[in-house]
Formats: sequence, structure tokens, C-alpha cells
Amino acid sequence: MPKVALYNQNGQTVGEIELNDAVFGIEPNKHVLFEAVIMQRASMRQGTHKTKNRAEVSGGGRKPWRQKGTGRARQGSIRAPQWRGGGTVFGPVPRSYSYKLPKKVRRLAIKSALSSKVLENDIVVLDQLSLEAPKTKEMVKILNNLSVDRKALIVTDELNETVYLSARNIPGVKVVAASGINVLDVLNHDKLVITKAAVEKVEEVLA
Repeated sequence: MPKVALYNQNGQTVGEIELNDAVFGIEPNKHVLFEAVIMQRASMRQGTHKTKNRAEVSGGGRKPWRQKGTGRARQGSIRAPQWRGGGTVFGPVPRSYSYKLPKKVRRLAIKSALSSKVLENDIVVLDQLSLEAPKTKEMVKILNNLSVDRKALIVTDELNETVYLSARNIPGVKVVAASGINVLDVLNHDKLVITKAAVEKVEEVLA
């Protein structure tokens, strides 16, 4: 089982924590990670794009000239696609891009993402994370104590509003509850700062 240091908010080592092999100790599956990221990014697309076809653009109610005898090509409407101001052919219409991967694949993806953080020594486990009041300065101080100077994902066992409000104005820092941890967030942040209680909750669900 992988062992990592356990820190307090002052950045001091207060012990070690054994992580579950089935969640934090597997060999990351790169293809599954790729599929999970593509799925999440597709689900985030708004899909509100729209162009007008020949039935929707204004004008073109009558035939511009008679069918035969003019020497020009036959035309039925001045709003056909080949005309300036005409409708768009096969243009985008509003639709949802979201789709789902099988449950087992999604679970393997999040395990792979967590395991990759352990392999790269980019995981910081805290004994607890608590603030008396929402203070960005205090959160910055805690991150500095932990030598976290890059993009960081902070994971708590429950969504702590005080921690969330303290971190939301720090560029590159995001706070999520253990139940909301996902592949895109884990891979998108350089450091994973997770509380001991959150580790237990994640292992309970994924192990």
C-alpha cells in the first residue's frame, strides 16, 4: 500500500497515512483517462449554436424569373443557398453533446487520476482543514505552509463553505467535496490537497 506523509495546516509532518492500493495504487490507464476527459468536456459544451436554413431567412417568396427563355439558369428562390443572403446548408442546430461512459470505466478513470497524483508525488494529505472565518489571506498562508505554489485542487469530506469562500478568489485554486471529485479537476490541477476524512470517504466509495 502506498504511504504518504500526513501534514497539519502549519505544514508540519504529523505522521503517515496508508492509502488503499485499489484506489491510489493502481497503474494509471491513459486511454481511459483520455476518454473520461473527452466525455466531461463534451458535457460542458452549451450546444446553443444555430444557423438559419432557406426556410428561415427572410425574403424569397416568389420565383425571381420565369423558368425558360431568359438564357439564365433556372432559379426558384433568391434565398436558396447559392444566393447572397441565402440559407445555410447543413448548418449547426442546438443539440446536447453529452454522453456517458460505462460506470466501471468512469470508476477506473478516477482511480487512475488519483493514482497518477500519488506516483508523481503531487498529493498532499492534511489531518484536517478548518478556518474560523472566510479569510483568503489565511488560505494563502496554509497553501504556502504546504509549499503549494501552483494550481491546486482542495478536497474536503463535505463541502465546507468557510474553506470554499476562503479559496475562491485565489487564482488556480478550486475546492470540491469528496463526492464531487472528478477526473478533469484532478488532472487539471498540479497539486491535490486532500483531507484525511476525504481520503477515507473516497476509499469507501471506490475501493
